[in-house]
Amino acid sequence: MAVFKCDKCGATKEGRCKPKKCPKCAEIGTMQKQEAKKSSGCGCKK
Repeated sequence: MAVFKCDKCGATKEGRCKPKKCPKCAEIGTMQKQEAKKSSGCGCKK
């Protein structure tokens, strides 16, 4: 799944496809895919 963020109000939405409009401000075409955060591992202690 990807995370999309609104350029206008900053709202985020998770999904497979890019939303046509923002779920918060309803602005059309402002949702942009965010870069995936790099994981530093699983957090397990060995």
